[in-house]
Amino acid sequence: MNKLKLPTAHTILIFIAAMVAVLTWLIPAGKYDTLIYQSQTHTFVKSNLAQSIELPATQKTLEELQIKIPIEKFLSGDIYKPIAIPNTYKELEARPQGIGALAKSPIKGIVASSDIIFLILIIGGLIGIMNLSGAFDAGIAYLSVSLKGREYMLIILVTSLIAAGGTTFGLGEETMAFYPILIPVFLAAKYDAMVGLACIFLGSGIGTMCSTTNPFSTIIASDTAGINWTTGLDNRLIMLVICLLITILYILRYAKRVKDDPSKSIISDQQEMINSQFERNSVNSTAKLNPKLGLILIVFSLCFLLMIIGVSFLDWWFVEMTSTFLVGAIVIGFIARVKETVFVEAFTSGASTLLGVAFLVGIARGITILMDEGLISDTILFHASNVTAGMNKGIFTNFMLLVYGGLSFFMPSSSGMAVLTMPIMAPLADSVSIGRETIVDAYLLGMGLFNLINPTSLILPALAMVHIGFDKWIKFISPLLLILLITSMVFLTLSVYFV
Repeated sequence: MNKLKLPTAHTILIFIAAMVAVLTWLIPAGKYDTLIYQSQTHTFVKSNLAQSIELPATQKTLEELQIKIPIEKFLSGDIYKPIAIPNTYKELEARPQGIGALAKSPIKGIVASSDIIFLILIIGGLIGIMNLSGAFDAGIAYLSVSLKGREYMLIILVTSLIAAGGTTFGLGEETMAFYPILIPVFLAAKYDAMVGLACIFLGSGIGTMCSTTNPFSTIIASDTAGINWTTGLDNRLIMLVICLLITILYILRYAKRVKDDPSKSIISDQQEMINSQFERNSVNSTAKLNPKLGLILIVFSLCFLLMIIGVSFLDWWFVEMTSTFLVGAIVIGFIARVKETVFVEAFTSGASTLLGVAFLVGIARGITILMDEGLISDTILFHASNVTAGMNKGIFTNFMLLVYGGLSFFMPSSSGMAVLTMPIMAPLADSVSIGRETIVDAYLLGMGLFNLINPTSLILPALAMVHIGFDKWIKFISPLLLILLITSMVFLTLSVYFV
């Protein structure tokens, strides 16, 4: 009898979208009023579905709205998205999403996420040019010789460096660029593709879960909670070290088992197919890294360095990042002396290999659009915030961890989650006599843990990049997820009683 197999990632997301559409018929519609600062007119705009009114941009306005955030956070641009106003939730006329809305949601999602989709396609084109140049083969052959007997260093370095990017500037969507590049390196080191996937995805996941200076989670969440982002920073640094160490040891243990006996790989039945997809399972060890190919690899590496510098210090986002990779592909084409017709064909072919991944991103975004248009996200938030009444602080803080894990299914954006929930959730900390930084920690850990398996986040596009099924990922990640969950709950409990 054949084993039951999960459908493709695209089908899983379409099924989830259908479930969300059904929920809009079952969950009452409702919404909080929102507040946004308009720098052009130096006013606040308070909005609901019925009307929008301008208010003076003063601390007094915020106090009257029971928003405990310093006015400076708005004036400086630290808070630039609409925030939910406490105690303004209202039930509204239902907006159930029918078959038509469900059919349009993937298209709306693709349009709304066109920025990241184009980034993925341009990266695919760049990879196509790199493959054509032969630089990858030479570089991987060089690494295979250099790391002989020390392949475990690859796991430690990749996971740690990507985690550093995650904790400092929110390295997340950008990691899509790393899979086509690094997976062949892990395969050449005689690991399976799961090891490479884990190093990249978990590196980013652990880094963002224990964010320190990440402006898209820690800083914006602290700002909207009404506290300085440095409050609780020492605790988050401790958790970063602990969780990263646990994760690296977990990956190393699995990697050693696979290296010693490839049949023990969770994806052993897929390994031949995956190897053929990346076409570097048997790298030509005689490939020479000559000056021209070395220059191509330097240009290729500089694209990623520029991306990191731009995002970290120059306010770059998807347009700038995508342009960097496009220019990099053209420069590499000139260095490799690729004919114009061959360049276009290789670039187009490379982009087409990631088209399925790009569609996944759009379909996932369409799910969020369905929830927003069905007006159920705020209803879920409202009832989640009301359940905490009368809890002691130990139970409360762990309950908040689980609440944020659940909410992240409906709101996978870390910055969107922060501005919508922190004005509502942070004051609950006052009622149980704990610091508001604990709510920020619960938000980070709850979202971070669930995003390791959350089908509406980045895991399905990442799996599609590596050609690994969601069921195989669940089998791999489940023990680690349980360990990290217990660690997080112990940390949160200790933080409210002993810190």
